Amino acid sequence: MVDGSSIGFWAGYAWPVILIVLKVLAIVVPLLLLVAYMTLAERKIMAAMQMRLGPNVVGPLGIWQAFADGLKMICKETIIPTGSNKVVFLAAPLITFVLATLGWAVVPFDAGLVLADINVGVLFLFAISSLGVYGIIMAGWASNSRYPFLGALRSAAQMVSYEVSMGFVIITVLLAVGSLNLSDIVESQRNIWFFIPLFPMFIIFFISTLAETNRHPFDLPEAESELVAGYQVEYSAMTFGLFFVGEYANMFLMSAFTTVLFLGGWLPPFDIEPFTWIPGYIWFFLKVAFLLFVFVWIRATLPRYRYDQLMRLGWKVFLPFSLLWVVITAGALIIFDWLPGA
Repeated sequence: MVDGSSIGFWAGYAWPVILIVLKVLAIVVPLLLLVAYMTLAERKIMAAMQMRLGPNVVGPLGIWQAFADGLKMICKETIIPTGSNKVVFLAAPLITFVLATLGWAVVPFDAGLVLADINVGVLFLFAISSLGVYGIIMAGWASNSRYPFLGALRSAAQMVSYEVSMGFVIITVLLAVGSLNLSDIVESQRNIWFFIPLFPMFIIFFISTLAETNRHPFDLPEAESELVAGYQVEYSAMTFGLFFVGEYANMFLMSAFTTVLFLGGWLPPFDIEPFTWIPGYIWFFLKVAFLLFVFVWIRATLPRYRYDQLMRLGWKVFLPFSLLWVVITAGALIIFDWLPGA
């Protein structure tokens, strides 16, 4: 016989916690599967662009290659350098992985389909993406090796440089919306997606996400030619795997952020049939998939920037232009009386 206190405990304390855990798993588990198959899709797309076959041995058309890579990392021995700071060395990849998944808590997949619909979702997502540099800095310093340390310093300078421009880009969107809530930003794009009136800011933001995620052509922190894979060169097995998963999860997160800010989130391109028949979350994932394809396309096409070119683009081109565009946007909204709530 179940007494009233037990029922009260489950209804008041245990069940809400279980529900939150299930919601988190409903986001994290598909994300990890998507990350696994993103690595396969990247290799397949690049192979097609370069007239190669890509993975085609493990399973039909190579579809089990991602699981084979994961199994290999799990089975390998984790090697910790003798002179390293072992606690920081092991904590760095874990921090990178956790931060890459934490940002998804505020990303709206559809109307009302979000884990935490907080009023400062933009600030939360921007802060989480900015904290990602700590895992890389910790890995480079704790390895007690020159090449990882140089890669960590490069990453810190690179991410700080481009976050300034990203901040100004986000300000232009917030001026047009009047809210820090990500769902409100999507809803405000029902008439026109922001990438049309703010097209230069859209381009700057997307290029900055390449630098923020250390992706080609801005993968200077792990440049194989001069740094022998940079900050992660001393890592092996699943410690390396967590960095690997964190990088691709960050690609998904930044693509989702770009989709929410500029591509209308879950909104269809035209508010007419048959576009409205497709669920909003399908449109959301299609837009994210397109941006991920562009990530791979750029990697297969462009050569790596030199470090001085990277810094010049961030500080001498993106920063003044994005600041100028903030002034132009604010002026236009005031002149034409388009300010939100005015």
